[in-house]
Amino acid sequence: MKTEINTIWIDLNEELYKFILGKIKDEQTSKDIHQEVFLKIQTKIHQLKHTSKLTSWVYQITRNTIIDYFRKVNNKNISINDLEIPETEANNFDYSNLTNCINQKIESLSAPHKEAIILTSFKNYSQKELAEHLKISYSGTKSRVQKAKEILRENILDCPNVESDSKGKLLDFENN
Repeated sequence: MKTEINTIWIDLNEELYKFILGKIKDEQTSKDIHQEVFLKIQTKIHQLKHTSKLTSWVYQITRNTIIDYFRKVNNKNISINDLEIPETEANNFDYSNLTNCINQKIESLSAPHKEAIILTSFKNYSQKELAEHLKISYSGTKSRVQKAKEILRENILDCPNVESDSKGKLLDFENN
């Protein structure tokens, strides 16, 4: 069980934190919820019946924890109905396959764009730190990161099983 938790942590730690931060918009509260999610995973991992549904199960726990947070806060300005938290059902959004798709698209980027995406999005480099690391100007780094994100977004939206709105916002992802 301990190795399963470590694997989940390695695979999903940063992705889950960014997901939570995107919904909560407060760094400290997001860290608290992130920690709470991993405590729940650790105490409930024995309830998971199909390991193939691990990522979906983890995201369901995360969504429920975020909703619980908003219920506790009872903030009149925020309605749970206004949150964009997709539900997970058997034929709905499949995060594990979306992650694989994104990983494949990142791998297909040119070496400079791939490095820019990985270091800024997954290794938490600031663009200034990236500029120092690459030994190029800050404005050149900003352009490279922006171009890499644009190429990646177009590549992901170009997948036949990805549905987006007219503005390019991801709406759904179907298994093939």
